Amino acid sequence: MIAHQLLLTDNRRNVHSYTEENYIKTIYKLSADGAEVVNTNSIAEVLQTKAASVSDMLKKLSNKNIIHYVKYRGVTLTSEGQIKALQIIRKHRLWEVFLVNKLNFSWDEVHDIAEQMEHIQSPLLIKRLDEFLGYPTQDPHGDPIPTETGEIKHGRQRLAAELEINESGVVVGVRDTKPSFLQHLNKLGIFLGAQIKVKEKVEYDKSLEVSIEDNKSVLISAEVSKNIYVSA
Repeated sequence: MIAHQLLLTDNRRNVHSYTEENYIKTIYKLSADGAEVVNTNSIAEVLQTKAASVSDMLKKLSNKNIIHYVKYRGVTLTSEGQIKALQIIRKHRLWEVFLVNKLNFSWDEVHDIAEQMEHIQSPLLIKRLDEFLGYPTQDPHGDPIPTETGEIKHGRQRLAAELEINESGVVVGVRDTKPSFLQHLNKLGIFLGAQIKVKEKVEYDKSLEVSIEDNKSVLISAEVSKNIYVSA
């Protein structure tokens, strides 16, 4: 009985609101992009909210030992915050795999739906989901799925923009997961697993003429080539 009560108390302590989880994930992603300390304005910009609202939430997360927060300087995740962020990302990416592989959504349709589903607070459900999907290691956009213990493995990759003439690479991921970008790739015929080969590099605007699967040739802009990861 006492053990059961302690478990319930612990579960209540670890439940975070949707808003809190979105902050945790945002701080993690901004840190992963290279920021040692994430500032309030960066968080406000990503979440499209006011800096004052961000400050209030950061105080709350600091009190829960999710972040280290120094006013006017910024925040970093605690070890507990890192674990929580990876759990949220794991759920999000597993749900994206489920939506694409089992419900036939396309890769440009799943992000917003997975944003809602990532907040489900059932470790057993996510464990069963992972098993049901065959323990996938990456989501439909090529991003690695953290393991149950929080490990995350990045394969060797580089940007398509770095390929030289006559060099080839297999598309293994994208930096930009906005639907508009993914829909543009669909129109070009570029998808995960596609082999692209650089036929020409345009000096003027750094655009690339590439062949896809040794067949169709398309011209991709410098911006597009900087948002496609290929195998190294």
